[in-house]
Amino acid sequence: MKRRTLLASAAALALASGAAFAQDVTKVGFVYVGPVNDGGWSQHHHEAAMKMKEHFGDQVELVEQASVPEGADAERVLTQMALGGADLIFTTSFGYMDPTINVAAKFPDVKFEHATGYKTADNVSAYSARFYEGRAIEGFLAGHMSKTGKIGYIGSFPIPEVIRGINSSYIHAAKVNPDIEISVVWISTWFDPAKEADATQALLDQGVDVVLAHTDSTAPLAILKEKGGFGFGQAADMYEYAPEPRISSIIDEWAPYYIERVQAVIDGTWKSHNTWQGIGDGMVGIGEITGPVPAEVKAEAEKMVEDIASGAYHPFTGPLNKQDGSAWLADGEVADDGTLAGMNFYVEGITGDIPQ
Repeated sequence: MKRRTLLASAAALALASGAAFAQDVTKVGFVYVGPVNDGGWSQHHHEAAMKMKEHFGDQVELVEQASVPEGADAERVLTQMALGGADLIFTTSFGYMDPTINVAAKFPDVKFEHATGYKTADNVSAYSARFYEGRAIEGFLAGHMSKTGKIGYIGSFPIPEVIRGINSSYIHAAKVNPDIEISVVWISTWFDPAKEADATQALLDQGVDVVLAHTDSTAPLAILKEKGGFGFGQAADMYEYAPEPRISSIIDEWAPYYIERVQAVIDGTWKSHNTWQGIGDGMVGIGEITGPVPAEVKAEAEKMVEDIASGAYHPFTGPLNKQDGSAWLADGEVADDGTLAGMNFYVEGITGDIPQ
């Protein structure tokens, strides 16, 4: 009888230890709009998630779902993750904003982090990077490297993030060459290598010789390598296309943020917030400037990176007018975050309309 009691006690202790161990594991989910090998946006989020997992080891269970369309499919995937026991879910595309808010309302004990959006709730944070800071550097380089005076921009969707990028690129290209022209091609997708390639070719056919892409694949650089012209890595360094046509890049550095937010869940200190970080915070990286960029231009671009990082220079500093010629920023005036976050207009000098 005593032996049976001891065995039962041991079994109960083992079960209790196992349950305690299971409770110590934090389950973290990630949802991506593209494949994890897209070479850009989704792959870089995935690699950051893997760095986070490596940092925490057995403390964290990682769950990922790739190539999830924005909309109803995203809501279904998020619901499944929440039902599957996720403690924290990162939704990594702008179009996941409403699905995230909707699912979070049904699972108040699950924490959600949405990338590049603006809606929050008690259990939903929003986080984004000041990509427009990197676009300033790219625009400056594009203005110097264009021989035709025509640069191109491949836009995904006409959301403030992309409009900011177009404006910042043009402003800084025009500082170099006031006669510079920018052509924008909208393709209504984040990741579609065929569409991205076609858009690049269409821009080249218009006489463009430098292309900036606000999409997720390496297709634009592949076309530029074949046909000629310069481009930039987007979201990831895309260094395999250096020293040209890729002459620099905007690199998204998500891993430190992911580690910080998962640690907050583990510690029980997680709170909803809305954060927007840039070069100075380390969330936006600028890839090595390569190719035939003159040494003095490279030095000026690197100085601009330093000035943006320190706060000595802001990419949206007046005098600047809106596209219709109306005054926006006076000489020396800096755009406020509210206007930038909701930007829905082109600056003066850009032709064409923003799709509605």
